[in-house]
Amino acid sequence: MPKPDYTVLDFPPPPPERPYVIVNMVMSVDGKVVVDGTEQGLGSPVDQRLMRELRVHADVVLNGASTLRASGSSSRLGDPILEQVRAARGRPALPIAATITASADLPLDRIFFTAADFDAIVYAIRGAPAARLAAIRATGRPVVLLPKRDPLAAMLRHMRGELGASLLLCEGGPTLNAGLFASGAVDELFVTIGPRIVAGRETLTPVEGDRPFTRRTMKRLDLVSAVPNEETGELYCRYRVRR
Repeated sequence: MPKPDYTVLDFPPPPPERPYVIVNMVMSVDGKVVVDGTEQGLGSPVDQRLMRELRVHADVVLNGASTLRASGSSSRLGDPILEQVRAARGRPALPIAATITASADLPLDRIFFTAADFDAIVYAIRGAPAARLAAIRATGRPVVLLPKRDPLAAMLRHMRGELGASLLLCEGGPTLNAGLFASGAVDELFVTIGPRIVAGRETLTPVEGDRPFTRRTMKRLDLVSAVPNEETGELYCRYRVRR
């Protein structure tokens, strides 16, 4: 079996206060998610296809501001067939794209801001410079201000209550992943393990943060599936967070 088919996955219903949250990452065998500053080069075209297949299920596709600055961000599927799958399920052709930022220092020339084929929303933590917020709004993308205390919880409440989002797909980066895991909001983790070694003490892993989990607080996962691909050397894993 060369690859799983992520378009046929089933997910549980969301809790009332937030979407069901899945995280998708690609990493090297030694657990690194960037090489030369981005994730590009770690995953094969098959991994890229699986990423887009996961977007079929999403109401919102979220990237952190650092990921947007380094690699760009969109919610495009890259295949009319995938858009047709969404349409057959009564969904818009593309999910909403979203990013979250504390500084509002975002590259406004990226397709996240310039594209007209998908909607996008910026979540900004209160205290971001007013001039930068005004520049973002001038692109036509709405800005939702979040409190400094528990901004991720406020963002998720907005997605569920105001956007009607049932499933959120987070595509990183590692600091955003850490915040979502720490808050107990992550329900599933999809990770492609690519046949690469990156090394480096400071090279990012899928989940980063100032405070590591302890033996008592670390998150425990249950393996749902693991599919090897002999052609690419990749392993496609799906985990569910144990409650």
